[in-house]
Amino acid sequence: MLVTPKLIILLLSVLTALDVHEERPYKLLLDDPPNFIVIFADDMGYGDLGVYGHPTIRTPHLDRMAAEGVRFTQFYTGSSVCTPSRAALLTGRLPVRNGMTHDQYRVLFPPSKGGLPGSEITIPEALKDIGYVTSAIGKWHLGHVPGHYPTDHGFDQFFGIPYSNDMTPSASDWEIVQTYPPLPLVRDTEIIETDPDQRLLTRRYTEESVTFIRDHRDRPFFLYLPHTMPHVPLFASDEFEGTSPRGLYGDVIEEIDWSVGQILDVLREIGLDQKTLVIFTSDNGPWLTEGLEGGTAGLLRDGKGTTWEGGMRVPAIAWWPGTIPAGLTSQSLATTMDLMPTIVQLAGAEIPQDRILDGLDLMPVFLDPAASVREEVYFYRGTNLWAVRKGPWKLHYMTQSAYVGDEPIVHDPPILFHLERDPEERFNVATEEEEVISEIQAVVDQHLANLNRAPSQLDVPEWND
Repeated sequence: MLVTPKLIILLLSVLTALDVHEERPYKLLLDDPPNFIVIFADDMGYGDLGVYGHPTIRTPHLDRMAAEGVRFTQFYTGSSVCTPSRAALLTGRLPVRNGMTHDQYRVLFPPSKGGLPGSEITIPEALKDIGYVTSAIGKWHLGHVPGHYPTDHGFDQFFGIPYSNDMTPSASDWEIVQTYPPLPLVRDTEIIETDPDQRLLTRRYTEESVTFIRDHRDRPFFLYLPHTMPHVPLFASDEFEGTSPRGLYGDVIEEIDWSVGQILDVLREIGLDQKTLVIFTSDNGPWLTEGLEGGTAGLLRDGKGTTWEGGMRVPAIAWWPGTIPAGLTSQSLATTMDLMPTIVQLAGAEIPQDRILDGLDLMPVFLDPAASVREEVYFYRGTNLWAVRKGPWKLHYMTQSAYVGDEPIVHDPPILFHLERDPEERFNVATEEEEVISEIQAVVDQHLANLNRAPSQLDVPEWND
């Protein structure tokens, strides 16, 4: 049976009428469970792709992916830095709930002994319970000691690096980094290389991903591909280095685009394109302090490490030929945390009932760009709530730019922006919209009352004391 968007919408209507929609929304939609691929760039900004308006970076495969699926214009990460952002995606929960953030610092380092708690339920853990095969290929950054490997959190296999590619003596002249070990390349739990040639990482991740897809074409699978790039230091293979008008940063993005093309091509070749949901997005905004080696947030304000729009609003594309209608652009609010319940429910697995999930099911938005499932987005920096978005409005309690030396600013009273009219967050309208602020504050009060903060699992390096 060919599952078309119209048929899915009809079935959703029937399920709603039968009052079983919430229990198992997609149980009747598919003859076979779908496959899932999540491609997660590192530090890619909102304005770094051709389809998002970059004038000189060429991304034909991602442009085509968007033309054949749905492109989001108001899609957010769970954090503006690496570790908590990855924890948010895989668990569907704010990092302040799963312990993967800290007031003093917010990512894991090579000396760190902590990691994602075993009590958290990840996407691959939920899917393995119903027979999925799962793989993580790329940058992990959620723990690199026993008990915190990808294979401890539902992945059948892992190939990649345990943390960021600059956390090694060969990549940085920062004094503390000289005390770190060489960058390890890991398969499952074993180090197979040290200081791998980073020019080849994107290519090697792609080859591993294509092999995984081919090897598991007859079994439902979940592939998580968190790229090392374009986190600095930047590296591109010989085929791409020196080819982009944007320079090395453009070379790196164009090689990631090539990688996406390889994955979509193999799905088409072996007939899995209409059985596979592919998501492409980024873990946070661009690292602006890296100059030309950092990306751009386009018209959005600031970048990585901040709760301004440029730090947490990212490109996002969903592709599923035959199910997601082609050529959609959605202005609906959505987050990386929404991927967990969306994927788990589509697979027919059970959503955890013993904890609060911050993610919501995005399938209605995939099918209809005018649909909306989310009204609020919470912007945490460390363990503190710095801003909240409700509908078109964004209220900031604190702000800080990404630039070294800029101190946090406490806003009392808070500052308010209308993001649909002012996505650059230039015009504070707080004095004109006191009623809006009161409405948002009521939502924030309720959110904080039900927060259930988890103890931080990030041990802070000595140099940060």
